Amino acid sequence: MKKTSLFKSGLISVLAFSALTLLGGCGKADEQAVAKAVGSGAEVVAVETARVERQALAVTKSYTGSLEGEAQANIVAKISERVTAIHGSVGQSVHKGRTVIALDKSGATSQYLQAEANYKNAEKNLERMKTLLDEGAISQQLLDATQTAFDVARANFEAARSAVELVSPISGVITALNVNLGDLSQPGAVLATVADIRRMKVIFSINEADVMQISQGQNVEIRSEGGPEGRVQGRIVQISRSADMRSRSFEIKALFPNTSDQWYRPGMFCKVALTIAPRSNALVVPAAAILSDGLTSKVYKVVGGRAIPQPVVTGISDGARVEILQGVIDQEIIVTTGATNLRDSSLVKVVTSLQ
Repeated sequence: MKKTSLFKSGLISVLAFSALTLLGGCGKADEQAVAKAVGSGAEVVAVETARVERQALAVTKSYTGSLEGEAQANIVAKISERVTAIHGSVGQSVHKGRTVIALDKSGATSQYLQAEANYKNAEKNLERMKTLLDEGAISQQLLDATQTAFDVARANFEAARSAVELVSPISGVITALNVNLGDLSQPGAVLATVADIRRMKVIFSINEADVMQISQGQNVEIRSEGGPEGRVQGRIVQISRSADMRSRSFEIKALFPNTSDQWYRPGMFCKVALTIAPRSNALVVPAAAILSDGLTSKVYKVVGGRAIPQPVVTGISDGARVEILQGVIDQEIIVTTGATNLRDSSLVKVVTSLQ
């Protein structure tokens, strides 16, 4: 009888000690309740825990973009005529107003020669009328009419010349030539492209959820596979205010300086790294702590040695950590590993605690 009593006494002591270990600092009432549950043979689940903490959190996403020069313009044919000259080659610098492609001035659709003749004749008439006015031979009204006729003839000539002498609208580098000597141009066809590539423009699209989290002037990182090592820093200069009707995405434009050897060229593809919704003081938990059924999310809080389920509203995530918008407070203890084995008010034994 004596040995049996000693055994029972020792067992109770061990169970009581285990209960205190599980609680690790809980109140007297909690200690007594858990000790009683352990004594009755209740199941204890081993778990790992962590504290809810406030930390800086940001999500970086990668997008594919296409490149253009900061300033870029196409040289477009207005009439259908043969190409008679090409002044430049791909990679060559040109100044604004320089003729890049010349078309046949005597062709069937060209009005150049006729407009030139009318312009020169109107110019002579104007000079003659000015002399006659000085001599008092004609009225000011007649000179004004001659001046008007000259202005019209000059405008017609400039229009006819611009149709056969295709000039660069900007200063930059010829990045594309789409015709050869003797080719027949077609109205509206892009014959050449000129771009200022000292600074480049990257154009990419993001979804409607992310577009609300970025702002104009925000920094981005640009890199190209097979290109220069490292990343080039740029900034967002334009955010589309409406979504593309087919993709439901928003177009973003960012500028960045080209490399010293102007490696980045219009038409290339590149990767754009963009930080979405940076938080300086987010309430975060390890991602492993979140249990979700696709509609709702919850965590298990450790209170008095027991696991208590707590619904939460989540925010952004960087993969390892999740922002909690609602449901827990700073420094609460939550279960990170072993949560799938828990039920409401399960007894827990903390084997690892991430403080």
